Amino acid sequence: MPSFALKVIRFGFAAMGRPFPNAAAGLAFRLFCLTPSRRPKGGKARAMEDEGRERLSAAQKIPLTVGHSTVMAYRFNGDGKPGRPRYLVVHGWGSNAAYIAALPAGLAENGAEVVVLDFPGHGLSSGRSLNMRQAVEAIVAAENRFGHFDAAVGHSFGGASMMLAAGGVIRQVGSISPSKLVIIGAPSHIHWLFDDFSRMVGLPPRVKAQLVRRAEKVAGASLDDFDTVASAARLGTPLLVVHAEEDKEVAADHARRFEGLATARLEWANGLGHRRIVSDRGVIETIAAFLTSDGRPLRETSIVAKPGNDAAA
Repeated sequence: MPSFALKVIRFGFAAMGRPFPNAAAGLAFRLFCLTPSRRPKGGKARAMEDEGRERLSAAQKIPLTVGHSTVMAYRFNGDGKPGRPRYLVVHGWGSNAAYIAALPAGLAENGAEVVVLDFPGHGLSSGRSLNMRQAVEAIVAAENRFGHFDAAVGHSFGGASMMLAAGGVIRQVGSISPSKLVIIGAPSHIHWLFDDFSRMVGLPPRVKAQLVRRAEKVAGASLDDFDTVASAARLGTPLLVVHAEEDKEVAADHARRFEGLATARLEWANGLGHRRIVSDRGVIETIAAFLTSDGRPLRETSIVAKPGNDAAA
C-alpha cells in the first residue's frame, strides 16, 4: 500500500474513529477483506503465472456458484475413472490457482483426480473481497460438486481455511471430511492478522474491537475458534505441516504449534520462503508421498529443496 494512501487512511480512521466507531469499523472491515490486484507483481511472478496458466490448460474449467460469487474450479484427471483418489488444493491470499499450479499438476501425475480453486476475488473468480467464511463456503461447495475428497491441501490463508472447513468451525456453512490434510506455510490462528492490520491502518482500540465483533458476526464464530491446532486435535486426521523457518509472511511459530500433536508430521522446507515453497519439486514429492502412504505421523524432518521454478520468495 503506498505510503501516502496509508497516511490518508490512518488520518481518516483517527478522525472518525472516536465519534463514529461503528461506521469506522464497517469501513475497516471492507478494507480488511479487499483483495489485492490480480496483476502479477514483477517479471518473475508474471512468468510463474503464465507457466501456471499453461499447466491449467490441461484441466477442465468448471465454474461453481457459491452464494453471490462465481468460483472457478480446475479439475485434472476428471474422466470419472473408478478408483482414482480425489484431492482438493487451495491457494493463499493474493494468489490464485495458476500461481500454485505446479502443486495440483504434480499431484495429478500419478493419476489422482485433483481439483484446485480460485477463491472469490482471485484468479478467474468473481468479486473483489474475501473473508474466511467465503473461503470455507467455496471449499464446502467444491466437495458438494465433486464428491468426497480423499485429501485436502492448502497454502497460507487457504491452509487455514481448509482446516476450519474440515473442523466444521463455521457451522452454518458445513464441513468437508478428507482422510488426510496438508498445510503449507499456513497460519494456525487469526488474531495476529487483526492485530497487524489494526496497527497498519491506525485503528483506535474501540474501532478494532468493533472490527473483531463484525468479523465474528459475519463468520458466525469467535476468532478464538479459528485455531487450526485445536481443529486438528479434535479431528485426529493425519496432517502434514510444511513450513520454512525463514517465512516472512507467516512466522514459523505457527508451524511449531503443531509439535507434539500425535497426528501431525512437521516438515521444514528451509530456504523456500513463503511463496516458492508451494511450487518446489521436493515439497510436491513429499506431499505426494504422504498422501499415498499409510499416513502415520513421522518424526520432524527437513525437505531437500528441488527448485525448478522462478516464483518470487
